[in-house]
Amino acid sequence: MFTRRISLIAACALALNQGPTFAADPSTAASPSPAEEPASPTPNVASPTPSVSGKSTSVTINLINRMVEKGLLSKEDSADLIKQAEADAAIAREQTEAVQAAVQQIASVQSIPTDSYATPPQLDPSVNPSMPQQELPAPYPGPDDTMRVSYIPESVKDEMREQIKADVLAQAREENWSSPRMLPDWVTRFRLFVDVRVRYQGDYFSSGNDNTGAFPNFNAINTGAPFDVSGTVFSPQLNVDQNRNRTRLRLRFGAEVTLRDNFSVGFRIASGSDNSPVTTNQTLGGSGGNFSKYQIWLDRAFIRYDFTGIENFNAAFFAGRFENPFFSSPVIWDEDVGFDGFALKANYKIEGSPVTPFMSAGAFPVFNTDFNYATNQSAKFKSQDKWLYAAQVGIDWKILKDLTAKFAAAYYRFDNVEGKLSDPFTPLTASDQGNTDATRPSFAQKGNTYFAIRNIVPNASNNFGTTNQFQYFGLASKFTDVALTGKLDYGHFEPFHVVLTGEWIKNTAFNEQDIAAKAVNNRGPASTGVGQFAGGDTAWIVNLRLGHPTLENRGDWAIDLGYRYVESDAVIDGFTESDFGGGGTNLKGYSFGGVVALSPDVTLGLRWMSANEIAGPPLKSDVLLIDLNSKF
Repeated sequence: MFTRRISLIAACALALNQGPTFAADPSTAASPSPAEEPASPTPNVASPTPSVSGKSTSVTINLINRMVEKGLLSKEDSADLIKQAEADAAIAREQTEAVQAAVQQIASVQSIPTDSYATPPQLDPSVNPSMPQQELPAPYPGPDDTMRVSYIPESVKDEMREQIKADVLAQAREENWSSPRMLPDWVTRFRLFVDVRVRYQGDYFSSGNDNTGAFPNFNAINTGAPFDVSGTVFSPQLNVDQNRNRTRLRLRFGAEVTLRDNFSVGFRIASGSDNSPVTTNQTLGGSGGNFSKYQIWLDRAFIRYDFTGIENFNAAFFAGRFENPFFSSPVIWDEDVGFDGFALKANYKIEGSPVTPFMSAGAFPVFNTDFNYATNQSAKFKSQDKWLYAAQVGIDWKILKDLTAKFAAAYYRFDNVEGKLSDPFTPLTASDQGNTDATRPSFAQKGNTYFAIRNIVPNASNNFGTTNQFQYFGLASKFTDVALTGKLDYGHFEPFHVVLTGEWIKNTAFNEQDIAAKAVNNRGPASTGVGQFAGGDTAWIVNLRLGHPTLENRGDWAIDLGYRYVESDAVIDGFTESDFGGGGTNLKGYSFGGVVALSPDVTLGLRWMSANEIAGPPLKSDVLLIDLNSKF
């Protein structure tokens, strides 16, 4: 059956390209009428000026004449009928000539007997009485009534092949037999992605760094038991003098799923030594060592809605935990920071204009007070929730054919992130809680200015302030950042680009006089007077990148050179880049590096960063990163 079907399709395709369609069944071929001349390949037609009363070799004209003689038809009507018969015969003759030409062509190539196609065609007025029809000659018969065409031109073969393919695929999709293991529709809505990075990291310190206890680890203090500042032991301290070498691993796996009615969801899980917001690195041999297993964290989980219906306008709403929605540099947001909360992003393409405006805005919970705070008291304390409210506006600008730019201004208002002095109380043990303990940062790197947030009352129980001074530390400054961010991309040497990026940030809520009165760190250097507060509120960065803008093919490369200056309280140190200077603020210095694609999915990169402390005791550190990164 399938062979017969292909044969029929082939015959149809040949007929469409070379002439009228052949009849598939030899039994349907037209046979000559006894009243007509069988030897002539062309039907007999009346002469241009027939005689109505005379005899003719045309059966049609003789029949009309007999009808006139018997009074069944007038002479005038018979003349009209003869004219119509002549026109019909002319059309039939043209069709027959076309058939004969096709037959002669096939016969000349394949030596098919032309007698098999010499049967005169018959008119079949039953198909459409208003139009003359022709029943076509029978093909050269084959066994089992299968029509065979011995020669098919290449162009016809191509058309046949595509037609058969389309028919088979259509039937396969309809009957689901071409892919018996076809996945259900919901699976096709998933877009999976994964990346794995193996890193060598070297941290190197200058021999001139102050290792006398000048660099308290405020994050270790605030995330553990409060520190007794009246004791004789050092508080937890940062490493400033011993070089370290680590091999680190990063795994990130996630998916985006398209839902109906413009909705979608996404998620990502990631590795990490802890729940730090600024890194997903896992130190190999860490977490207890001895080939212990490592933790996996929920890194992203969100619902997205895309607005449609307005021409040239694109907008999306996010809820949950998602990527940074702002155009920014690593000075204010590390690339690993995930934003909790709600965000809206939009842009509008102006017809005929090289400028595309865009905006981003959102509200993000930074910290939510523990439901049972304080845990060791029956009467609970007031909530100390912290929020970030942010908005950004900017433009994408195609300045020239080879030059594009992107500029934006952002406003970040951090609500309630600064520390607050507690009500007066006397902690008898390290587990006693103050009513503002929740105002201390739950994560920090280093660099921000801190102050003691517990207002401890001296009395006999603490030897009048000389013992049991259990203390936590909060941020001394408020934070309301204004940021200007820009990017220039010059692509004249395509595929190589020259990209210059930069950002300037100022903490407009910084109050130097108020902070200086309570700061416990960032005092000095000697140029400002020993012990004088030397923190600041400004940060900036500039970076130059040369090479391929994206590493999509083997051998693609890029190199970077940058410099930054980040004063102590310009930005929150817990969210800035974690690699430069060991992470945090109060740093200045340069970085350079390069990356090359070993394949479309694997890159090898090297980066060197050198940083110096701006305020406080001397601290210089260098970081070397060698990354082997793969993605899918």
